[in-house]
Amino acid sequence: MISRRSFLVASGLTALASSRVFGANDTLRIGVIGAGHRMRGLLDSADKVAAYQIVAVSDVYGPNRDAVVQRSDGLATTHLDYREVLTKDVDAVIIAAPDHWHVRMAVDALAAGKDVYLEKPVTHTMEEGATLTRAVRSSKQILQCGMQQRSWTHFRDAVDLIQAGSLGRVAQVRTYWWQNYQRNRPAKPIDQQALDWKMWLGSAPEQPFSEEKFHYWRWYWNFGGGAMTDLFTHWIDVVHWAMKSDQPRQAQMLADKYIFDQWDCPDTIQAAFRYPGFDVVYEGMMSSSIDDGGIEFRGTEATLKIDRGGFTVYREGVAEGQNPVLSERSFRDGTISHMENFFDCIKTRKEPNAPVETGIAAARAGHIGNLAYHAGQAWQAKG
Repeated sequence: MISRRSFLVASGLTALASSRVFGANDTLRIGVIGAGHRMRGLLDSADKVAAYQIVAVSDVYGPNRDAVVQRSDGLATTHLDYREVLTKDVDAVIIAAPDHWHVRMAVDALAAGKDVYLEKPVTHTMEEGATLTRAVRSSKQILQCGMQQRSWTHFRDAVDLIQAGSLGRVAQVRTYWWQNYQRNRPAKPIDQQALDWKMWLGSAPEQPFSEEKFHYWRWYWNFGGGAMTDLFTHWIDVVHWAMKSDQPRQAQMLADKYIFDQWDCPDTIQAAFRYPGFDVVYEGMMSSSIDDGGIEFRGTEATLKIDRGGFTVYREGVAEGQNPVLSERSFRDGTISHMENFFDCIKTRKEPNAPVETGIAAARAGHIGNLAYHAGQAWQAKG
């Protein structure tokens, strides 16, 4: 069986690098890897920011491939094996496959001289972080992690306020995210004749086909990491950014499966992380969506509450809602701005807003929470 490296060498791809010179109006050539629900959202955002052409699409499920071909006006070639996309004349690939494929696909794309937009979490395990960092930093390619808050205007403004000391000393950050997975069930049936289940499994242990796992793979350890690497990863990235600290010293996690017993991952979570000089807590459940998700930075002088709709700052000593010091609403989905930043970096070769180290740190915090959950005791940093 041909190895990934010999495949790339035989194709002449290891000698390639992104050397194309772009004009202001040049159309970017894009390869799509993993064409499910999240990819549709990413391409919707891309449609709003730049001229681009989908050259090729890879997915293990036929209807997903067909939808992208239709979107490309019939121009995109279709592939079962993502490595075939890497042989095409594309400037960059967008990867939105399940988590357990992320690093393997990204490393191969970088070796093939392609720039990469990699959905979060960028790693499926703690150990993969070093592999991905080495692949990015030893190449000349751009890798944008799918941490779109980094490009979202009101998140950027909020981080500036926090780093300027506007809240006083921030000693505690609360993060939360509630969603309801009981809605929209049952999911649309899968045509098994159009699915290559073995290829979808990839490096995961061999197991029989399951519609539940195919639709809700984030909640099975073989493929994802549950809420800690899906939802929490977004918020802890903002915390790392604002607080200029991304290495927790301790972590604890109280969690269970109260609603979705068929999952591997817990559906109800309380978690706590200790960083140098401040604590972060997370709470959420997957069968109640009131309040959605957000972050609260609690400082000695003021508190900043932020979500994807905007932020508000409240002065200490004044009741909430009576006299907010500052409020800013979101005027544009951050995924649009994040994709715009990625496309700009392809042309300028500048560092993207969410470089590899930020994505790895955010995923690592989620992995640490899961390690504490599996161990049934507090996680402690070594040294």
